Amino acid sequence: MSAAGIAAEARAETGAEAEREAERDAAGVAARGQPLIELRGVRKSYGLGTPVVTEVLHGIDVELRRGEFVALIGPSGSGKSTLLNIIGLLEPLTSGEYHLLGRPVVRLDDAELTRLRGEALGFVFQFHHLLPAFTALENVLMPELIAAGQLDGPARAHGLALLDAVGLRDAAHKRPPHLSGGMQQRVAIARALSRGSPLVLADEPTGNLDTHTADEVFALMRRFNAERGTAFLVVTHDPRLAARCDRVVELVDGAIAPPRPPAAVVQR
Repeated sequence: MSAAGIAAEARAETGAEAEREAERDAAGVAARGQPLIELRGVRKSYGLGTPVVTEVLHGIDVELRRGEFVALIGPSGSGKSTLLNIIGLLEPLTSGEYHLLGRPVVRLDDAELTRLRGEALGFVFQFHHLLPAFTALENVLMPELIAAGQLDGPARAHGLALLDAVGLRDAAHKRPPHLSGGMQQRVAIARALSRGSPLVLADEPTGNLDTHTADEVFALMRRFNAERGTAFLVVTHDPRLAARCDRVVELVDGAIAPPRPPAAVVQR
């Protein structure tokens, strides 16, 4: 083939790759706004089969779509943790329907629930739950290590890229005891994103941080939401942070309160 022919072929291939990239981008945009989770009439009771049955969730209807950033608020004892555990596939509902990525959760066995949890969900907690014997990089890649049993070169490169994204590439080989609280929480966020889950559940992720560090961590989650389209459901007691979310879901005595705009949260 002549040099001109080779050049033409290269241009064609480049154009084809550009078209494929555009198609992937369009698919990603189209995916935003589609339901990730759908709960209909969800109830949760404890003590079933005993003389004392306590219902803590009373017919919950919740929907969260791709790319949303939603605050879950409510007083202590309102059922927020229970609802988050159900959404996170950490405990079963008593009755009602729950679809995650379009799949009916109540019909799945334990192995299927474990696979779906790994595919769909990332978790960030108030206490970061990093493993002190492992480096920041190893903690970020712990889900991959558990799934694959080892970390290869591409996995380590992916972990370093995530640490770079949260501003901690230089701390990759430090262990958690040598990191500040804010740095540890940023490692936990990178870990939650390590498998590309479309939804991150964050349970009081800034509750153990001072105001300045909490603002930084919250801004980081919002950046990932904007840049990657990762959806977040954030449990928070901080009305300032809730007011900066796209939408607020409020639980009161185990039921969903009437909706109100995020700005109204700080006025109560």
